[in-house]
Amino acid sequence: MYLGLDEPVRECQYNQICTRNSLPMETLGLKKKKIPRRKWQVFPGRNRFYCNGRVMMARQTGVFYLTLVLIMVTSGLFFAFDCPFLASNLTPAIPVIGGVLFFFVLGMLFRASFSDPGVLPRATPDEAADLERQIDAANGPSGPGYRPPPRTREVVINGQTVKLKYCFTCKIFRPPRASHCSLCDNCVERFDHHCPWVGNCVGKRNYRFFYLFILSLSFLTVFIFAFVITHVILRSNRTGFLSALKDSPASVLEVLVCFFSVWSIVGLSGFHTYLISSNQTTNEDIKGSWSNKRAKDNYNPYSYGNILTNCCAALCGPLPPSLIDRRGFIQSDTPQPVSHSNGSSMYAATQLHTHMCDQEHCIQSTKFVLQAAATPLLHSNPVMIGGGGPPFPGKSSLVVPCASLAPSQPSLPSMPGLSCAGDMLTLRDPDTHCHHHHFASPEETPSPSGPMPLTLPCAAHMTHGGHIHPAQLYDPASQDSLHEDSVRGLVKLSSV
Repeated sequence: MYLGLDEPVRECQYNQICTRNSLPMETLGLKKKKIPRRKWQVFPGRNRFYCNGRVMMARQTGVFYLTLVLIMVTSGLFFAFDCPFLASNLTPAIPVIGGVLFFFVLGMLFRASFSDPGVLPRATPDEAADLERQIDAANGPSGPGYRPPPRTREVVINGQTVKLKYCFTCKIFRPPRASHCSLCDNCVERFDHHCPWVGNCVGKRNYRFFYLFILSLSFLTVFIFAFVITHVILRSNRTGFLSALKDSPASVLEVLVCFFSVWSIVGLSGFHTYLISSNQTTNEDIKGSWSNKRAKDNYNPYSYGNILTNCCAALCGPLPPSLIDRRGFIQSDTPQPVSHSNGSSMYAATQLHTHMCDQEHCIQSTKFVLQAAATPLLHSNPVMIGGGGPPFPGKSSLVVPCASLAPSQPSLPSMPGLSCAGDMLTLRDPDTHCHHHHFASPEETPSPSGPMPLTLPCAAHMTHGGHIHPAQLYDPASQDSLHEDSVRGLVKLSSV
């Protein structure tokens, strides 16, 4: 006899099946949480990041470590061999002043080396495409042999015309005083120069720290050099020159290092003092951007006309925030520039994983239905799982909706005779040929003319519009796999 939904089902319990949980790899992927990535991990420039993006440096950092070693070794020898004698014979203020200068130099060095110099963010694909359309519209139609003009724009700053150049790497018009660093592969705002001694570019956000570093290093170098000479002279007056060198051999090394480095350090400090007083950058001074040789009426539009005001603007003004947000999280729908080994960039959009119910899902659901329906139907009367309609006489049929099944369900023997018709899951008689038809609407479904299974829609195969995607159709390989499972079910059925 036939049993309705209200009557208890004997010898077996039918569970709903979810094709999305049938794949073990997907189950593992759903359980594993996706760790959000930060923007510094996909930063397109040639930079190195440390401490989860807090520290930003250039890729070539070998000279920076040389600078650090020279400062620490020279200062360490001075504090170990010279300061004890000077503190006992002259004044204890000497090691104190030397210690303050030493820590100030290291602080300014680390601040200039580890901070963002003022890198400008690159254009997104939409911004770059919109800018290209604006440039093409401004240049007009192009014919054969047409050579487009240089990509520049002009702005007026304090009565002086300034050209804005287009950066083909960053896809932006660089703002005034910005330039593209070829070593770091970034456009830097108020670009001064790339300094290998600090291992970073020098720009708008770290120029004051760079200047204070070289200025304080000049004082420290002169300080060590002067008091090492004083130490050697005092010892020579007591025991002789050779005996003084034997008592303090490190003083010779300190004098040599300070002597050969003091000229370049002091000279560099003087040069940047001149630049600050005139409100110029190294890049502008080398190119002669505001020199009278270019034009008689050429002048620096950024100068305030007062040395003190220029120095205060460069050293005491507010520090602008970083524009690249290197520690921010990447949004799933926001395209991010991705770096390559050659320094070029591409934009890889990270998108959410869309729901895909393909032929492999259908095959897996078929196997589960075969396994769940094999043994109980051999020892019980035909059972209909449906909505309470009249049963079809003759042949048994089982229809299971494609819903949800926990991945921990036990496996059962397989059974033939199940067809997956794209949007229908139907159990048929084994000797009935399984045709894969797709019905777009209920009106297109042929009416039963005999023993016919009951069908229910498989929600995993339906789209929003009720149509079937071509990617969900079976290919020959999938049909062969389904046929092999059906054959195995027939063998097990015949053995029972």
